Parts: sequence; structure tokens; C-alpha cells
Amino acid sequence: MLAFLLVAVLAWIAFLLWDANQHLGRTDALPATADTAGTTYLLTGSDSRADGAVQDGTEGQRADSIMLVNVAPNGQTVAVSLPRDTYVEIPGYGWDKLNAAYSYGGEALLVQTVEALSGLSVDHYVEIGMGGVGEIVDAVGGVELCLDSDVNDSYSGLVWTSGCHVADGTTALAFSRMRYSDPLGDIGRAQRQRQVVTKTISTAMSPSTLINPVSAFRLERAGAGALTVDQGSSVVDVARLVLAFRKAGDAGLTGTPPIVSLGYETDAGSAVLLEDTTAPDFFASLRAGTLTAEDLASLPG
Repeated sequence: MLAFLLVAVLAWIAFLLWDANQHLGRTDALPATADTAGTTYLLTGSDSRADGAVQDGTEGQRADSIMLVNVAPNGQTVAVSLPRDTYVEIPGYGWDKLNAAYSYGGEALLVQTVEALSGLSVDHYVEIGMGGVGEIVDAVGGVELCLDSDVNDSYSGLVWTSGCHVADGTTALAFSRMRYSDPLGDIGRAQRQRQVVTKTISTAMSPSTLINPVSAFRLERAGAGALTVDQGSSVVDVARLVLAFRKAGDAGLTGTPPIVSLGYETDAGSAVLLEDTTAPDFFASLRAGTLTAEDLASLPG
């Protein structure tokens, strides 16, 4: 009987992995660049309205959230939120806001721009649409989110009473999109996005979710249907990204590069200016695996 159960469990896991790979979206996101040591994931959230999750008349798409998760050769794992308005040099287009790279040249140009900024080659690209956020959160039965302020934001649709509440998918999406009612703007939004990802991962990896075939299948289908990855990645790489993000969070190594201005005036409008324009020392430490929690908490005072 024990052997039969073991075979059944292994067969179920194999089916979930196979099924997830069949439903993942695919894109040609990775350029043929020289590989750097370690493993680097680029996780992005598209603001495309094509999935119907947000209906506000906005057309086109940009990268609404951009997160670099790096596992250095020494094993240090860091999750870096790159503000969408970061002032960077976009290959072939000059200086502009980071999320404009997605608008100009899609996933491939965004990857090239992040690689030029960080000095890292991206090994795996993972993208989630706005509707996917809500679907995954709903698949795990909602997540508890915390925010110490009241919010009634007409742009994102977030209505929030100060404190911690269990949020469904629609609320979690609004929670992660809201920025106009946040004094920190994109920085505050990035903090909430990391909170949504952290809480969703924690709930998804709980025994009550994983050992229940119904909830496990619902989560697998929601996740695979919501994600688009590069041609060379699989659901196993997505799982490794999840574990890397969780490791970075447990070590307190999540945050943004050092920022000197949240309102730097440029020809492209108000932008986020990093230390020394592109934070070269920060990214050198990221590549070497020598960042500290303090390096990830530098905001303009």
C-alpha cells in the first residue's frame, strides 16, 4: 500500500509539471549575450489591458513592475525591484525611463536594458499579466496583506482600511498597482508588490495547498496560464525563481538600488535617478554577492 501511494504521489507531481509546461506562455525574450556567473531571473508585470483585468481605456503596454532576482556564485540571493521610472540608457533609443524599453521593443529590449544597467546576463525571463495576479491569489484562497494607512484610490481602485486584511485577487491587484495615493510613489508600490509576491508564495507553499489535489491543480493551472517565460525556461525554472525570491526575503535582501531622486527632471519627464546615475557600485556588489540589507534600503532623505 505504501509503495502504491508513493507511486501515485510521484505520478501526480509529474502530471502537474507536465501540464504546467503545456500551459505556460512562451516568448523570445533573451538575446544572445555572454553569460555571467550565477543565475539571474527577470520577473516583470505587464500593464497590458488585453486580459480584461483592468478596463480604463488605456492602450498599449509597458512593464508595470520589474524585479531582478540574482543568485550570485557564492550563493547570496537578492531580489531587487527596479522602479519602472528609473532613468537608464536604452540600447538604440538613448536615455529614457526603464519601462519605456518594453514599449519600444518588447521583452527582448527590456532584457537588454536591464543587462546593460546591471552588468548581469538574464538567464530566465518570467512575465505575468495583471489578470494573472488576481487569478493566482484567488487560486490560493486569498492572502493577508498589510498597509498602515487608509486608501481610497480611484486610479487603482484600491479601497483600504489601515491594518491587515485577507485580500482576494481583485484587491491584491489593486494593492500592487496603487501608487498615486502613496507618498513614495513607485517605491511604495514596489514594496507592496514584493509583499503580494511573498504572501502568495507563502500561502501557495503551505501544506494545506500542496497536499490537496484540488487546490494544487487549481494553483498549477492559474499559475501556468498567467505566466509567460522565455523559450528555454520551464516550470522547474519558475519554481527555482519562487524559491530564490523566498530565500532573499528570509535573508532580508530585498529592496531597490540606492536612489538619489524620485523626481529627477528629464526630457522623458520626471524619473527616478539612481546613485551616480546607474548605481555602478551597487550592481558590482550584486554581481559579487556582497550586498547587505542596508545597501537595499537607500532612499532620498
